[in-house]
Amino acid sequence: MFSFFKKKSPPSDAPPAAAPAVDTGEEKRSWVDRLRSGIGLGDTPVEATPAPAPAPAAPVIPAPAPAPVVAAPVPVQAPAPVPVPAPVPAEPPVSAEAVAERRTWLDKLRTGLRKTGSSITQVFTGTQIDDALYEDLEAALLMADAGVKATEFLLKDLKWRVKEAKATDPAAVKGLLADAITDLLAPLEKPLEIGEATPTVMMVVGVNGAGKTTSIGKLTRHLADGGQKVLLAAADTFRAAAREQLAVWADRADKPGAPAVAVEIVSQESGDPSSVSFDAVVAGKSRGCDVVIADTAGRLPTQLHLMEELKKIKRVIGKAQDGAPHEVLLVVDGNTGQNALQQVKAFDDALQLTGLIITKLDGTAKGGVLAAIARERPVPVYFVGVGEKLEDLQTFSAREFAQAVLS
Repeated sequence: MFSFFKKKSPPSDAPPAAAPAVDTGEEKRSWVDRLRSGIGLGDTPVEATPAPAPAPAAPVIPAPAPAPVVAAPVPVQAPAPVPVPAPVPAEPPVSAEAVAERRTWLDKLRTGLRKTGSSITQVFTGTQIDDALYEDLEAALLMADAGVKATEFLLKDLKWRVKEAKATDPAAVKGLLADAITDLLAPLEKPLEIGEATPTVMMVVGVNGAGKTTSIGKLTRHLADGGQKVLLAAADTFRAAAREQLAVWADRADKPGAPAVAVEIVSQESGDPSSVSFDAVVAGKSRGCDVVIADTAGRLPTQLHLMEELKKIKRVIGKAQDGAPHEVLLVVDGNTGQNALQQVKAFDDALQLTGLIITKLDGTAKGGVLAAIARERPVPVYFVGVGEKLEDLQTFSAREFAQAVLS
């Protein structure tokens, strides 16, 4: 604090200072008081250098009081309405005639697969479940054209089911095998859907003699029963009388007394199959048809130039309508055994199949080939045919087929 004060020197012409007096207690107290008051020890008072006046403090402006925080009212949301599911249209009642027709068809299917079924069911006539039973079953499945991969899969699945069910009776194993076959074939069970595109364009292919034209006639009947307007393209221009055969089946497809179910045919004498297919799709669009079906010439998968012709037909159909053909169906003869699997693979690689029609299961067919298809190339099976009549082409059911095989 002493650095703020500076002592002044006396003037040079001042008279000599008087002799100092003897300090008394009172004077000492006065000296202390003067020292405290900032006066020098000499007789002449020392003027203290005034300290700089402090800067006036800035006026303190009180901060405005904060406005009271009023919470915004939280809107009370009404409970979200529970969506009411749209009513599911009731399935049309099945007529007694349709039920009887299906039952008759199942009887035909069992009859057609009896050779396969009898060889398998004989395995379960023993009294115990042992390795011999599984070995006999393996041989029976291979003889039924199930193929090695499907047979191995079914045996492994069956053993697991037997263990889980703790089955001890061979008859119970037969029921478990039916369940295993049903589950294996389930991915093949898919309905044919019509209406996502107008018209829905189908391309039907297959080897010679598989029953393409006959299946088209039956399929036309199936669609006509559903009220669909169908147009057929006679693109099998290589085979004589193919157009006439298609016309016969189209006439038979019209149900007597049905209200205006028209089946039309587009054809060309010795025309190019791709051109016929193109014209049919264009005509189907202009005439308001629901479905256009293109019949093609039969050919073996090894006939590469003919397989290229099929690819061309598919490309040309796509030019007539975007996204077409919407369905590429392969007709397979159920009597061809493991060769049917090879056909499915070859045509699928070339055309990307969307569905199968299995025909002629009313003869000496070995239904195990469907197990091979399901295991190695699971293309959906839309229909199964068991005879020449129009009603002999029915939709595929994995459970019904498994029961027919083991009946």
